[in-house]
Amino acid sequence: MAFMEKPPAGKVLLDDTVPLTAQIEASQSLHSHTEYIIRVQRGVSAENSWQIVRRYSDFDLLNNSLQISALSLPLPPKKLIGNMEREFIAERQKGLQAYLDVITSHHILSNCELVKKFLDPNSYSVNYTEIALQHVSMFFRSEPKWEVVEPLKDIGWRIRKKYFLMKIKNQPKERLMLSWADLGPDKYLSDKDLQCAVKLLSSCSHPYIYKITFATANESSALVIRPFSEKGTLKDLIYKAKPKDPFLKKYCNPKKIQGLELQQIKTYGRQILEVLKFLHEKGFPYGHLHSANVMLDGDTCKLLDLENSLLGLPSFYRSYFSQFRKINTLESIDVHCFGHLLYEMTYGRPPDTIPVDSFPPAPSVFVVSVLESILTCEAMKNGMPTVARLLQMPLFSDVLLTNSEKPQFKVPTKLKEALKTSKECIEKRLTEEQKLIHQHRRLTRAQSHHGSEEEKKKRKILARKKSKRSAYESGEEHSAKYSNSNNSAGSGASSPLTSPSSPTPPSTAGIKFTASDLLPIPFNTLS
Repeated sequence: MAFMEKPPAGKVLLDDTVPLTAQIEASQSLHSHTEYIIRVQRGVSAENSWQIVRRYSDFDLLNNSLQISALSLPLPPKKLIGNMEREFIAERQKGLQAYLDVITSHHILSNCELVKKFLDPNSYSVNYTEIALQHVSMFFRSEPKWEVVEPLKDIGWRIRKKYFLMKIKNQPKERLMLSWADLGPDKYLSDKDLQCAVKLLSSCSHPYIYKITFATANESSALVIRPFSEKGTLKDLIYKAKPKDPFLKKYCNPKKIQGLELQQIKTYGRQILEVLKFLHEKGFPYGHLHSANVMLDGDTCKLLDLENSLLGLPSFYRSYFSQFRKINTLESIDVHCFGHLLYEMTYGRPPDTIPVDSFPPAPSVFVVSVLESILTCEAMKNGMPTVARLLQMPLFSDVLLTNSEKPQFKVPTKLKEALKTSKECIEKRLTEEQKLIHQHRRLTRAQSHHGSEEEKKKRKILARKKSKRSAYESGEEHSAKYSNSNNSAGSGASSPLTSPSSPTPPSTAGIKFTASDLLPIPFNTLS
């Protein structure tokens, strides 16, 4: 397929950042092995689920592939003898479930192609590297001055984005990096506006934006060429990683955890906030800030991947901020992502959980103050501070920026309107997703509360009380009926103690007797 050809009709733009969960529902023993039936669900909707069947050998193969991460994963050990016994299979099933829980809850592992293919083979059966090579090869037919040096295999986290090391034929020593990416679910620009916006990227000039050499797009994908940096990204600096290594190897389990110096934190933070402010003022959507999208050029941070928002690609941290309804604009997304980045710069690793309850000792109380304004539970409830507010905070307000390069990025008025509409559509999709997650969380919480042991005890006590009350009320009703029947019988017949000629005793109809009224009359009261 030529690079500028249209994609097949009805193409599904899947959001790869929506979490997958997996639950082993049953096991079945065949002649020589056991199969585990697994229910996989995408997101919170039970309707968006399917079954897969996996053997232990499939788990073992996946685990061997994930060893590149250097993580200690809890796969149950192999057993050659007695592996078909019922008790062993039940115990192994528990172990495999624990393994699935770990890999689906780990932010990097859960988004990698290996895990996605294991859990959702139908959606991830395509060889994206081959597709990228086809597109890039077709591109080079019309642009013969470029030449591929080598593919940069798996250096990024995105499944549908591939990288190649390149050079210009008449400048063999200069190295460039080409990235090819499929369009994503947040692509709301028309094809014409998309092509215009992508080509405009190479004209953007800013001291804190990494220069783009060439960019183009069609109806299904985009191709961007920029200089290759041997030093790598800010994430490479933090993790002491080699830029060309696979993403899983570089960042899953760093050998040495150490944050940056305070001055680096202040300077890099200020530079990143300045470029975010610039993009927001230009009406250019971003939403893709993380430490691997920040290139280092000496002591200067430069933002990468401005094209991602135009192509509709979901954010690296989407599974985090989609949980909080107050983070519902692209500016608040950028600020939330900045909180993650600042935490990484400070402590040399990402936060264990979001929200963050408490922060380890930091080089400055001002660092913790900024982190608290973004990553705590209170911040999630009240909303993110603005970029302008962060720039005024003591951590960044006294940083002197020495770069004198004048920013230039002219966006045509018509394209500004298209970008604004696209931004609103991205935010609307996020808001709808957050609403579904919120409703699901409330329902799950109610079900969990209803099924708790404490609630079960309460319901048993209430049921016993209700049963006793019903029995008491039933007894009272029976007693009242018996009393009424006796009263009616006494008033309709002559008493044996009286004769027809005797005076008629006064009527007792309507008079209520108490228990004491019915006691025998004492002898001393008789005349």
